[in-house]
Amino acid sequence: MKVNLRHIRYFLALADELNFRRASEFLHISQPALTRTIQDLEAGLAVRLFDRAQNFVRLTDAGRVFREGGRRVMNGLEATIDLTRRVSIGEAGALRVGYTDFAISGELPELLKQFHHKHPGITVRPHHGVTAVQLDELKDDKLDIGFVTGPVRQAGFHSRVVQTDRPICIVPEGHRLAARRSVMLADLAEEDFVHGPADAWAHFYDYLFPLCRKAGFQPNIVQEAFNSVGILGLVSCGMGITILTESTYNFATGGLVPLAITDIADAMVTEAIWASENLRMPTRHFVDFLDERARPEAWNPRT
Repeated sequence: MKVNLRHIRYFLALADELNFRRASEFLHISQPALTRTIQDLEAGLAVRLFDRAQNFVRLTDAGRVFREGGRRVMNGLEATIDLTRRVSIGEAGALRVGYTDFAISGELPELLKQFHHKHPGITVRPHHGVTAVQLDELKDDKLDIGFVTGPVRQAGFHSRVVQTDRPICIVPEGHRLAARRSVMLADLAEEDFVHGPADAWAHFYDYLFPLCRKAGFQPNIVQEAFNSVGILGLVSCGMGITILTESTYNFATGGLVPLAITDIADAMVTEAIWASENLRMPTRHFVDFLDERARPEAWNPRT
């Protein structure tokens, strides 16, 4: 015989009441039906779960073991049912979030903090990736939301601007420009640059290089590092200078000097991006959250 949930439920009712009449009333069944079910359960298990006499019913040692295990089964089932319902309405589950260096050094931590406060049942799973990698992972359903360097205009995706950054020049202490507070792009024409690899940082290059060409030069990139921390480390070693967003200077440790670039009017944009079809409920909640706190897309320089 296979033990089913009805057996366990009837057994637990009798184990709690230790009285066939009260247990059957609790279960809204007849007393003979309860008696037969308990007898079938004991026969199937080949154990005696209750000691019975005319004036009392009590659990055997085996019955006490089965009661504890039965309660774990029923509690686990109830928890599973509750979680299933919460997932179906998007109040539980996981949200896979990709982010760039620019995003994690700027608005993203506060965004995720606020979202968690609003939807504590949704587990956020952050994953670092450059823009190109995130776009591929969104297409392959490995991410739900990406925070990427924009603007990105691809069929099948929607996006919201979540951050605008002022680009700045960062030089090592002792550099010929370090005593200045600001520069123009043309002042950097003869400098060696440190940046990320061209394939991985393609979206950033699409922003920076046209500005440099407009100023009359192509950046001479002599060293590469995969992320902003590595770039800043190489700059602090005197390997060259760099242009990054103002927010990434939060990663700086020492030996570096930030300089405003006075002739760049175009901000660097970070966008939240997601597939426009078949959104999971946690993703829908996050998109709604972004819409609720939406701000104008015009550049407001960070202070």
